[in-house]
Amino acid sequence: GPLLPDSVLYEIFLYLDHIDVLSVGLVCQQWHAVARDEFLWKELFYRYYHISREVPRHPAAVSWYDEFQRLYDTIPCVEVQALKEHNDQVLHLSFSHSGCLFASCSKDCTVKIWSNELDISLQHSSNMRPYNWSYTQFSQFNSDDSLLLVSGVFVGPHNSSSGEIAVISMENFTLLSRVRNKPYDVFGCWLNETNLISGNLHRIGRITSCSVLWLNNAFQGIESENVNVVKRLFKIQNLNASTIRTVMVADCSRYDSPDLLLDYEEQLAASSTSTCRVFDLGSDSEEEEAKPKQPPEPAVQELLDDGGVPAEDGLQQLFDDIIEGRVRPAMTDTELETKVAELFVRNRTKPPELNLLSTDSNSKTKYLIFTTGCLTYSPHQIGIKRILPHQMTTAGPVLGEERRSDEFFDSLDHVIDIHGHIIGMGLSPDHRYLYVNSRAWPRDCVISDPMQPPPIAEEIDLHVFDLKTMKEVKRALRAHRAYTPNEECFFIFLDVSRDFVA
Repeated sequence: GPLLPDSVLYEIFLYLDHIDVLSVGLVCQQWHAVARDEFLWKELFYRYYHISREVPRHPAAVSWYDEFQRLYDTIPCVEVQALKEHNDQVLHLSFSHSGCLFASCSKDCTVKIWSNELDISLQHSSNMRPYNWSYTQFSQFNSDDSLLLVSGVFVGPHNSSSGEIAVISMENFTLLSRVRNKPYDVFGCWLNETNLISGNLHRIGRITSCSVLWLNNAFQGIESENVNVVKRLFKIQNLNASTIRTVMVADCSRYDSPDLLLDYEEQLAASSTSTCRVFDLGSDSEEEEAKPKQPPEPAVQELLDDGGVPAEDGLQQLFDDIIEGRVRPAMTDTELETKVAELFVRNRTKPPELNLLSTDSNSKTKYLIFTTGCLTYSPHQIGIKRILPHQMTTAGPVLGEERRSDEFFDSLDHVIDIHGHIIGMGLSPDHRYLYVNSRAWPRDCVISDPMQPPPIAEEIDLHVFDLKTMKEVKRALRAHRAYTPNEECFFIFLDVSRDFVA
């Protein structure tokens, strides 16, 4: 049964006439020794929570007693209030940094702002239907909680769906600005107190496109003819029907000495030999399932192998081979488009600036993190692009005026391949660790058609990556299931606190 505090036991013993005060003191000392026995609490911990014994206790816990107490006492388990003001599905909640407010987005096309007191109360509700929105899907407070970014689905001409981002003032709940956002599952995010990041998508071919990421002034005001309202940050080519989605910003100044790995070839070689072990927390089994990482992508490996061939010569050679019938076996239209896009982009991409790695713990460098891919439209890779201090303002050159004419696209600084459908990402409070929800692909699957992604596991895996080393630091945890089919894009938001992941 539950263990009673020493004070309660003392009162019980005092009611027993044949136990004197001295004996009570001795019994309490013995009880205290047993109650703090580490072996007993460790056994209780693993048996009570049905956790594999190889899962270590929380690093901040000084004892197994403290760890059991933390989980038993601090996990929310009692419903204290039901908020029924929304009349359709609630899709997302976000809390202010102070914790005093939170915002909710819903398919009823409203964003509601709540006061997070002991008795929660509704402070404001904004209906976005007058702006041709079909629903609100995501929100985020800026760093000083003065502005709220709200992302939603915008219905354009001929019922085409795109995205839009609205900025709401927390001072008087007025709508300050609206920014187009395509595709809508880019969501958008704050870069700093007054600037936010949005996306746009340009089709190049049937399965080839270009994602452009924009920096926007939240107020959209014309302060001066020399100050830009918007500025293009990056322009990235997408292959095989993939697009950039789910952008977020990690602030490197929150942890020491970020060490970004830029050698993609070395990364591919390392990932082909490493394995990832998965803990299944949804069953009583303590066995671990080994799951190898994705091998080097054929298209990427091919570019690495013949990287010395100029893109123009390679493109001309490909056309000559097609015309003269030397291409065997015959390429499909999709394969041909991908091959031409790879050859075109090889010498049209601005390389990473290797000499700008930050080693200063007070660096203002930030990382733009997003989902992407290279094999199919299902998001299966995490792209990371460093944002430098001079890029964090809309002032300065616009539309890539600072680049050379042959630098048409931007390269990624780092790519993490998940080998599965990524369905959620979140940052730890110190921004050092990236948590990723994914549903794995079969181990040896081959993708021949980018429009036909592999089947995905019902189990959801939670991966943790250290953004200082760009390596997976914890074995993946598996605790819940999802049943959405693989041909649909969907998202499961997650949030990370000091002690828990929700």
